[in-house]
Amino acid sequence: MTTTKRFVSTMIFSAILAAAAGVRISHAGAREEGRLLTATEVLEDVQGMPDGQIPDALLARAYGIAVIPDVTKVAFIFGGRYGKGVLVVRNQLNSPWSNPSFISLTGGSWGFQAGAQSSDIILVFTTKAGIEGVAGGKLTLGADASVATGPVGRQGSAATDVGFNAEIYSYARTRGLFGGLAIDGSVISIDRSANASLYGKRGVTATEIFEGAAPAAPAAAQRFLERLAQATHTPLRGAAAPQAGMPAAPAAPPSSDPPRTYPLEEQK
Repeated sequence: MTTTKRFVSTMIFSAILAAAAGVRISHAGAREEGRLLTATEVLEDVQGMPDGQIPDALLARAYGIAVIPDVTKVAFIFGGRYGKGVLVVRNQLNSPWSNPSFISLTGGSWGFQAGAQSSDIILVFTTKAGIEGVAGGKLTLGADASVATGPVGRQGSAATDVGFNAEIYSYARTRGLFGGLAIDGSVISIDRSANASLYGKRGVTATEIFEGAAPAAPAAAQRFLERLAQATHTPLRGAAAPQAGMPAAPAAPPSSDPPRTYPLEEQK
């Protein structure tokens, strides 16, 4: 084979590899966008449940919200729980939510148990400490941050009687039922590969995403943020101020905490 032919063959082969890589990236991005759309549907369904929503009083105190659809729990004596979802945060109460970062949830259990179950899990973070733990790489529920089963009822007594002393409140929807869930010992970690696929940047960190330093998020992320803004009565990032005569959002508890940056993720 002549030098010219070898050069042409190399160029063609390189083009084929580049095209294949582009297809893989496109498929990966589509998979992550689908996960965002599913998380949006979970929010819509849960907040549309009569007398079964997450209380407004709790949402007003949230510094972070994670939605993890289709968490699978399989058990036979020893059990395991696994799922992937998204996490959004904010530095100040009543401020817009950040772009979403993908996370994974894993956990184990043992004892007399058998069977399989799939649940949609929602976690409400009421302090910045828990958020910083996740952004730093991973967080163990119950060990690194206190976790409690969440109260249910938008305007019910559960929303006012509870002191909101836990750092994280957990919920699950299983077969149409919605309520608090005990998931102590489960680990939340950043899904770096999913973030790279969604934002089209290898090595993008959760800190960059939360602080708006990552590439623009796709339309699926915007739809999720719009639904979350409606559920929490907060403005969208970059949205105009409410017009005169429009109902004001319920006031959140006052916060004197200064704006805070999130720690860089631990490198593996």
